[in-house]
Amino acid sequence: MELPGFLGLPDRADLRDRLRQFLTSAGYLGLLAFALLVGRASGQLTGLGLISALGFVAWAATYKRARAIADIATSRIGAAAQGYVELVGHASGAVSEMIVTPFSGVACIWYRYRSYSRSGGDGDWQETDHGSSNVTFEISDGSGVCRIDPDGAEVIAPQSRTTCHGDDKHVEEFLLRGSVIYVLGELRTLGGAHAALSVSEDVGALLGAWKQDPVELKRRFDLDGNGEIDMHEWELARRLATRMVEKEHREIRNIGDSHIVRAPVDGRLFLISTLPPHKLRRRFVWWSVFHLGVAVVALGAIVWLQR
Repeated sequence: MELPGFLGLPDRADLRDRLRQFLTSAGYLGLLAFALLVGRASGQLTGLGLISALGFVAWAATYKRARAIADIATSRIGAAAQGYVELVGHASGAVSEMIVTPFSGVACIWYRYRSYSRSGGDGDWQETDHGSSNVTFEISDGSGVCRIDPDGAEVIAPQSRTTCHGDDKHVEEFLLRGSVIYVLGELRTLGGAHAALSVSEDVGALLGAWKQDPVELKRRFDLDGNGEIDMHEWELARRLATRMVEKEHREIRNIGDSHIVRAPVDGRLFLISTLPPHKLRRRFVWWSVFHLGVAVVALGAIVWLQR
C-alpha cells in the first residue's frame, strides 16, 4: 500500500520524493516487522518508538498541508494580490503550446514519467529513468489569465498511463488541456505597472555596453573629432541613453500585466492538483488522522510492554 507523502518535497527533487514515499509506505511496515521479529524487549521498544516518532512527524506535516489549504481563500486571477495565493482555473493554453509525453505521445500541458526494466531471474521491476516537464502552462478563470511555472511543485492526482514493451515499462502522469487546475503558490505580476524597473541601473548598463565598442562610441559622440570623449560629449551620451531607457520602460509598462505563479521563495507549500481545494484538504485531514492514530497506537504498545 502506498501512502501519500508528507514532507512536501518538490517534483524536481525526485530522489527525495521517492524517499518520502518510502518513509510513509514501507517505513511503518518495516519498523513493525523489526519490532515483532526482534527477540529482545529493548529492540521492540526501539522499533515501536521509531514508528511513533515517524507517525507524529507525518501527522504534523499532513495537518500543516490541510491548514495551508484551509487558511487561504480562493482568489480570482484578475483581482489576486501579490504573494501567496490559491487559484482555480481551466488549463487554457493554445494548442501550439501543448507538449507530448515521451512514450505514449499524449498531448498535455505537463507530464512526469518513470521507466522500469525487468532484471535478474526474479522478474522484479527496477527503475531505470525518470523525469518531468518544466514548461509553463496557462490557466484562466474568466477574470484573467495566469501562467504556472511547475518547477518545484508537488503535483497531486494527475491522470496516468502505463505502457509495456517486452521487459520495459513506462509510467506516465500528465495534466490535460481543459482540466480544472488547483494551484497554491506565490503569485507575481510582471510587466505593466508592476514592472520593477530602474532608470539609473539600465542607463548604466547601456553606457557600459557602449564602452565595449570604443570605435563606435567615438564615431557617435566624438563631436570635435579629437579622438577623445570629453565630459561634454559624455554628458550628451548619458542623456541619449536616458531617453532610450525611458522610452523602453514606457513600452514595457504599456504591454500590460502578466501573472505567473511559482514556487514560494520562503519554502512554503507549492501545490498543483486536479482535485478541488475542499477534497484536497479532506484528503490531507484523513491522512493526518491516520498518521496520528499510528503514532498513538505505537505509543500505547510501548506503555503496555513496559508494564
